Amino acid sequence: MTYIVDSHCHLNYKGIVEEQDAVIERARSAGVGCMLSINTKIHEFDEVRAIAEKHDDIFATVGIHPHEAENEPDVALDALLERAKHPKVVGIGETGLDYFYDNAPRDMQKVNFLTHIEAARITGLPVIIHTRDADEDCVQILQDEMKKGVFKALIHCFTASQMLADAVLEMGMSISISGIVTFKNAKDLQAIVKKIPIDRLLVETDSPFLAPVPHRGKTCEPAYVIDTAKYVAELKGMPYGELRDVTTNNFFELFDKITPPVQKVAAA
Repeated sequence: MTYIVDSHCHLNYKGIVEEQDAVIERARSAGVGCMLSINTKIHEFDEVRAIAEKHDDIFATVGIHPHEAENEPDVALDALLERAKHPKVVGIGETGLDYFYDNAPRDMQKVNFLTHIEAARITGLPVIIHTRDADEDCVQILQDEMKKGVFKALIHCFTASQMLADAVLEMGMSISISGIVTFKNAKDLQAIVKKIPIDRLLVETDSPFLAPVPHRGKTCEPAYVIDTAKYVAELKGMPYGELRDVTTNNFFELFDKITPPVQKVAAA
C-alpha cells in the first residue's frame, strides 16, 4: 500500500457534506486511500453509516462526543453494541472528556466515557478518545478501566501534556496527530510528537476543523492529511514515504476489523 489514511474525519458535517463526493474524490486524488468517518451524535449514526456503506474506502464509528453527553444521556451500552455489529463500523467513539468547553456536566461526560470503554472492551474495537484540559481525570479513568479488562484505544487530535502521552503509551494506546501540529504556536505539541514512538503514531484531519498550514482559514478536508503527515515526517527526521507507510500500517493494525481497501489513488 502506498496510500495514506485519514484516521479521523467528519464527512457528515457542515462544510463537507455540501460537496461530499467532490471532497472524497479530492482526497483520493491526493493519495488518501482510506478515511474513518466519526460519529459524534447517536441520532446521526445512520448518516455516518450510510456514507461508509456507499464507499469501499470509508469506514465508520459509533459514539457520542463528550459535548453531547447531556443531550443524549440515555444511550445505553446495548445501543452502541448493536450498531457496532455493522460490518463498516470499526471503532467506538468519539468519546472522552472536555473540560475546556464544559458543554456537558463533567459527571455526565464520565458516565458517557465509561459506557464507551465498556463497549470497546466487549466488541474488541478501539475506543477513540477526545480529551481536552482533562488530563488527570482521563488518565485515572483509563488506568482504572484497564485494570478491569484490556481494551484498545486511540487518543485523537492529541494536544495534551507529556504526562498524558507517557501514560497512554505505557498502557499500549496510540496517538493521532492533527493539523494543529503545523501551527506556529504549537511548540509544546511539536516537542511531544518528536518523542512519540513511530509504531504508535497515526495522522488525521478532524475535518472540517483545524486545517493545517498552508490551508489555515479554509474548511479542512481529508486531502489535507498529506500536509500534516509531511510536517510530522520532518519533525521525526524521516522521509514522508516512510511516515506514510508506517502510519497507514499502524491504522490497520489498530482498526483490525478493516480489510485494507484496494488502492484507488495515486501515491502522494
